[in-house]
Amino acid sequence: MTLYDTLALRSGRRGVATDVPVVLAGSLLLVLSAKFQVPFFPVPMSMQTFVAIGLGLALGPVRGALAVALYLAQGAAGFAVFAGTPERGLGLAYMMGPTGGFLIGFVLVALAAGWLAGRGFDRNPVTAMAAALLASAIIYLPGLLWLGAVIGWDKPVLALGLYPFIPGDIAKAMLAAIAFPAIWKWLSARGMS
Repeated sequence: MTLYDTLALRSGRRGVATDVPVVLAGSLLLVLSAKFQVPFFPVPMSMQTFVAIGLGLALGPVRGALAVALYLAQGAAGFAVFAGTPERGLGLAYMMGPTGGFLIGFVLVALAAGWLAGRGFDRNPVTAMAAALLASAIIYLPGLLWLGAVIGWDKPVLALGLYPFIPGDIAKAMLAAIAFPAIWKWLSARGMS
């Protein structure tokens, strides 16, 4: 059971009327996380991976992935929700650029983190760290494949799209490993888990 499931069950508020605002809020968190970035080229470094992991861990695989999908839909519609927008383009044109595979990967990150959270991986620091690292690693499969297809495989794809991001991914996983078990502990102390 995820944090959201636990809190919704405890409050007696479950269903579409509760899920829709939560999914919308999750997509807006992704928008905010995209705007706090370290400029890298061709893929900017932001807190989006952390938020995608957090959405999965907190909301579960379905709601977490829906929040990411809504975020992607907002971007596809031309809203300036992605890192580097509107300066680096908008809408589908931006999504077809070097970051497109990483954007798709956010859905996979939320699904993986949510699946692991549903099995209790977010309840202690060691397994939460493992869940966050595994979920963040998943983004690189579509991300690097897409990046290589866009910029060319003769370019240093790993140096541009993987190596600079590893320290940040480890730090984000450590943050998740601290935050989520602490939330569960807090809920448990209040008899809510």
